Amino acid sequence: MISKQQIKYIRSLHKKKFRDLNAQFTIEGPKMISEAIQHAPDCLMNIYGIENEFKALPEHVSFVEIDQKSLGQISTLKHPQKQVAICSYLPTSQEESEFYIALDTIQDPGNLGTILRLAAWFGVEKIIASKETVDCYNPKVVQASMGAIFNVSIEYTDLKEVFEKTDLPIYGSLLEGENIYQKKIEKKGILVMGNEGNGIQDSLLPLITEPVTIPKFGKGESLNVAMATSVFLSEFARR
Repeated sequence: MISKQQIKYIRSLHKKKFRDLNAQFTIEGPKMISEAIQHAPDCLMNIYGIENEFKALPEHVSFVEIDQKSLGQISTLKHPQKQVAICSYLPTSQEESEFYIALDTIQDPGNLGTILRLAAWFGVEKIIASKETVDCYNPKVVQASMGAIFNVSIEYTDLKEVFEKTDLPIYGSLLEGENIYQKKIEKKGILVMGNEGNGIQDSLLPLITEPVTIPKFGKGESLNVAMATSVFLSEFARR
């Protein structure tokens, strides 16, 4: 069974303030928990659920059986899945990489979660993000990542400082950039994606060494930042 105190604690992790205070976040459903077991078992803590369908749990992980009402109380979803688990914050990779995605003030949790999925798919191991970018442990980000959060490291940092120090080419998604399909691009570099409404902030523009854009062939008004990231990553992978 689960106590009222435990329910209160798990619910507190729905807010960034308490996630940061405890360095813990929640994940939901068999898919996400299976990804954690496979890729980040040391970070997985207790699992609370109405059904234990996991064949082999790490020794330090306990499964606590709860009823449907309690599940609804600790879930962030409108239609709760079978389990909710607590995870500790994931370590940030300190290894140097040849290619990064840099996110400047991305605000929509769904966009960040999708970009994490894209990074995992295209083999990008690390994302760097401005401190104004939405929290990667936001429940909506975690769910949208479909487990990719366990495969891609994300670091919140001062992008201007990073850009000023790097020797890598900096590709910035800009309307006035060069056609990505025609531009000569390198496998090494930093791909900068800007805010959903305002694009890349003015203070970073002078540091963009390779402005790039996706040409429009039809009548569509725009692409959202996750869609655009998908196109760019596909083109970098193809070269």
